[in-house]
Amino acid sequence: MKRVRAIFRRSHAYSLLIATSLFLSGCVSSVMDVDTRAIQPIPARLMGEMNKKSMSPSSPIVVRIFKQESELEIWKRDRSGRFALLKTYPMCRWSGKLGPKKQNGDRQAPEGFYHVNVNMLNPKSQYYLSFNLGYPNKLESALGYTGEALMVHGACSSSGCYALTDDGVAEIYSVVREALKGGQTSFQVQAYPFKMTPSNMAKNRNDPNFAFWSDLKKGYDAFEVTRQQPKVSYCEGRYVFDRTFEGGEPSDPLAACPPSLESPAVASRWQSDAAEIQKLIASGVPVATHAYSDGGMHPSFRKLLQSSGEKALAKRTSQTAVPISRPDAALADPHAAAE
Repeated sequence: MKRVRAIFRRSHAYSLLIATSLFLSGCVSSVMDVDTRAIQPIPARLMGEMNKKSMSPSSPIVVRIFKQESELEIWKRDRSGRFALLKTYPMCRWSGKLGPKKQNGDRQAPEGFYHVNVNMLNPKSQYYLSFNLGYPNKLESALGYTGEALMVHGACSSSGCYALTDDGVAEIYSVVREALKGGQTSFQVQAYPFKMTPSNMAKNRNDPNFAFWSDLKKGYDAFEVTRQQPKVSYCEGRYVFDRTFEGGEPSDPLAACPPSLESPAVASRWQSDAAEIQKLIASGVPVATHAYSDGGMHPSFRKLLQSSGEKALAKRTSQTAVPISRPDAALADPHAAAE
């Protein structure tokens, strides 16, 4: 028994030494963070939602992000084998404007399809907790797009990232962590400019990114129809989804797409929505007249910023009161586009 106690004391002292050294080196903000930040359990209320929806903490997830709506969704596989919506999180801040990220320093938050594995989780993030989206992906690299360290993280500050507040990202991180521990090798993140409805597509028909968004919509439709994570491929400089290629998967994202078979159900949805988009355009649905100088903020946070001010919102969204990035733009965007 004495020997066991001695071993325990040595082990405890060693753990404390490691935690203290990390604290002194500036890797984390406190000794307590070493023990608690990245290992917080999934909140009881969210566990209750999982139980109601026949989901388990270890079941796979898919994440969807919408800039215009400033929302992040977590979908989880239920007992039926299909993905169902678990929870929608309001986004406190994203930067840039609608459209893909193309170069380092453009403040654009990325749009596209990404796959996040356990090595991309950062328990010692400057913004509480975070995970790297993996931008640029294979297609973006082939197109010559540049940038790095594009994250989903805490606080309410963005320079090309998606900020969900410390509390929000802590909850998201716990769900992500358990799914990866449960055997999902990576989870898919689908980042969109807006909900890819026929109405939103018709309103944005004159945007220079419309063709790119039309490709993203095919992935959006694939998930909406099947409630399965779409298989992502690249060819002809664009995304293609749920294709079976003759001769195997394309290796060059810029080469011509080889012959392939497409899911009939997804193709039917795309054709139906394309017809609806044309119908809306013919009916004179107005073109979107908004623009962004530097990103957006969910209305719930905008209201807090307006009523309480920058410092109060910073305290509510970050344990270390990280300043709100470009608050004037957050309040003004989206603004009326110039004629």
